[in-house]
Amino acid sequence: MHTGDGAWMDEDGFIFIADRLKDMIITGGENVYSGEVENAVAQHPAVAACAVIGIPNEQWGESVHAVVVCKPGQTVDAADLIAHCKALIAGYKCPRSVDFVDALPISGAGKVLKTKLREPFWRGRERNVA
Repeated sequence: MHTGDGAWMDEDGFIFIADRLKDMIITGGENVYSGEVENAVAQHPAVAACAVIGIPNEQWGESVHAVVVCKPGQTVDAADLIAHCKALIAGYKCPRSVDFVDALPISGAGKVLKTKLREPFWRGRERNVA
């Protein structure tokens, strides 16, 4: 059965869903699940919503990029947000760059449209990420 989900099984045979495979970021040969990074970013007190995507990186293939909506009346800069993430997850999983936006693109089903977030970064490249 192929569901498009990335998962792992523990020693007791329990299966854990990690993320959608299409949302997995491969940076320097390491697999980074966007959901794990999004959970770390979202724990910052100034963050209202976020999405994490892979963007082109000549050296590493892709780099981790966060798109963040701040809570009304609150701000955070990219360096502080990245430092926050480094305290929670491995360094290679942390965003290398951050964009701040007023709102994330959302589908009719209420899901973040990551393809719309990725598209400007991958436009015109031979390799494309869906």
